[in-house]
Amino acid sequence: QVQLVESGGGLVQPGGSLRLSCAASGSAFPFSAMGWHRQAPGKRRELVASISNGGLTNYRDSVKGRFTISRDNNKNTVFLQMNSLKPKKTAVYFCNAVGGGYDIWGQGTQVTVSS
Repeated sequence: QVQLVESGGGLVQPGGSLRLSCAASGSAFPFSAMGWHRQAPGKRRELVASISNGGLTNYRDSVKGRFTISRDNNKNTVFLQMNSLKPKKTAVYFCNAVGGGYDIWGQGTQVTVSS
């Protein structure tokens, strides 16, 4: 059974940084695409960033220049470095992986930006 497990969320002050990790277990191949989505309270889930297994990246405009997505194909792991986090941007961040007939989601990790 293929699973995604996120880690790295927590409480951070505005302007601070966090690094999220998402490790895929049970898969013997790298996913064609992995990404991070977020869902704030009362809002729809939205794509934050994605990366192909060849390293092509895509970011939503509001995080360009502040967030960096990367992946380790050997370990089937994707990372999201988040810098200059903005106040009141609390959300649950979800990892997503697509490929080989799979479209799977992690359970989510809470990111709270507050002073």
